[in-house]
Amino acid sequence: QVQLVESGGGLVQAGGSLRLSCAASGRTFSSYTVGWFRQAPRKDREFVATISWIGGITHYADSVKGRFTISRDNAKNTVYLQMNSLKPEDTAVYYCAARFGSYSGYDKESFYNYWGQGTQVTVSS
Repeated sequence: QVQLVESGGGLVQAGGSLRLSCAASGRTFSSYTVGWFRQAPRKDREFVATISWIGGITHYADSVKGRFTISRDNAKNTVYLQMNSLKPEDTAVYYCAARFGSYSGYDKESFYNYWGQGTQVTVSS
C-alpha cells in the first residue's frame, strides 16, 4: 500500500548534521505511524525515532534523544529525520518504516509493515 524511499545519507564529520528524508508513494502518509531504524555491520537493527499517524506524537531512542528530531510533512508525504551533533557511533544504514494506524509497539522492528531500501550515514572522527 505504501512504498518508501529514503534519501539524504552521506559522509559527515563528527559534530556535523544531516537530514534524512523518507518519501512515500501509494497511500498517503497522513494516517501512518512512521519510524526510523538503523543497522550497523554486525549489529542488530535498532529503533531510532517514531512519529504517530495522528497527533504527531514522537518518541526517541535514548542514544539519540536531544540530537535527532523526527517530523512529518503530510502535504509532501514525507517524514524527516534531522540529525545533529553526529557521532561516529551513529554510522549505520538508516531505514524508514511505516504502519497504518496502531501505535503500540512503535519501537519494535516487527511492528512495521513497510520498509524503505535504506540510506547510508557515515560519520568520521
